[in-house]
Parts: sequence; C-alpha cells; structure tokens
Amino acid sequence: MLVYPGFDPVALELGPLKVRWYGLTYLVAFAVAWWLARRRAAQPGSTWKVTDVDDFLFFAMLGVILGGRIGYTLFYGMEFWLQDPLYLLRVWEGGMSFHGGLIGVLVALALFAKRRGRRVADVFDFAAALPGIGILAVRVGNFINGELWGRPGDVPWAMLVDGVARHPTQLYEALLEGALLAAVLWWFTSKPRPQWAPAGLFLIMYSSGRLIVEFWRLPDAHIGYLAGGWLTMGHVLTLPMLLAGVALLLMAYRRNVPSGNRTTA
Repeated sequence: MLVYPGFDPVALELGPLKVRWYGLTYLVAFAVAWWLARRRAAQPGSTWKVTDVDDFLFFAMLGVILGGRIGYTLFYGMEFWLQDPLYLLRVWEGGMSFHGGLIGVLVALALFAKRRGRRVADVFDFAAALPGIGILAVRVGNFINGELWGRPGDVPWAMLVDGVARHPTQLYEALLEGALLAAVLWWFTSKPRPQWAPAGLFLIMYSSGRLIVEFWRLPDAHIGYLAGGWLTMGHVLTLPMLLAGVALLLMAYRRNVPSGNRTTA
C-alpha cells in the first residue's frame, strides 16, 4: 500500500493570482497536440499545411473549454447551477467533463472544416491521434488535486487517502485513456487508413478504457450509483461512444473511402 502524499494543487502564487497544476495540465495538453499536429502536417504527402494547424488548434481549444464546462454542468452539476446561476462561469473551481469537451470539439472542428472547405470526416480523423498525451496530463492533474478516487482496494499500489486504501483510478485512466490511446492512435494514423477509421478507433479505445475504469472509480458523491450499485453516469455517457466507434470502424472498412488527409499520388 502507498500513502497519497497530498500535493498542493497550487503550483505558483503571484500575489492574488494562483496558478493551479490542473490548469497547467491543460496547457500541456494543448501544447503537445499543437506540436504533434504540426509534425503530422509536415510529413510528405500530407494535404495539411503547417499554418492550418494554428487555426485548427484554436477551434479545438474553444471546443474543449466551452464544451467541457457546459457538459460538466449539464451532466453532473445541475444541482449546483440551480443554486448559483454563476456556477457555469466558475471554471477556476474545477469541473470539466470529457464527454462535454468531446461534443464541443466535434462542433468546433465541424465549423473549422466548413471554413476551410475540408470534409468533416477528414478533420475528425486528423484530430484522432492528438489528444492522448493531453488526456494523460489532465488525469495526472486529477491525481494532484486528489479527486476522482476509486473504491477501497487491497492491491499493492492502492493509495491511502484519509485512512482508506483506494484504487488510484485517475492513474488507471491516465494509462488506458491517455498513454495507450496515444501510442496506438499515433501508430495507426502513421499509414493511410480509410476515412472515419481513425475517429472510430479513437472512440473505441477511449470508451473501452473509461468503461473498464468506471467499475473501480467512485461516482460523484451528489449523484451516486444510478443502478445496481455499479452503474455510473460515466457508464451511461460512455457506452454510446463505444457503439458509435464500432459502427464508424465497420463503416470505414466497408466503404473503404480514401482519406483526404493524404495525397493519393
């Protein structure tokens, strides 16, 4: 058993300004995604220009931040929002939903595709290989914040938190939804794949990791289990992602339409 060290969530204080580790993990996520996108755009045969990446990332950032906060409020924080109309704006207090962020990104990137005259599927496929390291970083931020703990457990790597040994489910998610997803998607997209295949694989890998970890992760205290002492809101929101990913991957290889992210020559 390991003892949770109880990190200070504030990385730096400059007078009244407090810079939190959780916020810095989002900066890491965006910076790594930008770097990876520029690398992929610079590869021979890519139809993307390096300058396209900057606008692409701007739209993606807006989608993540707005979608993540609005999604968290709608899925998990309606009770708080009804009590405080300004709750939606209190981003510095924490509370971001991956599912809401994903919806926000999809909308934002669809708008980007329309502005640039690209097919939406190609933009989604281009984006699929980019967020894995960012997800890892944000989950580490959850660990530093001491939030999203798992059920009590007696595994050797369980963390002693307030006198209870718990599964460090933030780190489970960092490995499955972050590191593993990043490695597999980067490899998968390094070669030409049918249109929609990268997006489908991303949904399958993220949702599989999240569904597995949800069996050990504690639900939000104000929501609890939805049924059977195991079904969580995370399960309910993630299962459609898995089904959509399987459908996209099957459709991709059945249609076998070449991606517009690479030249056909």
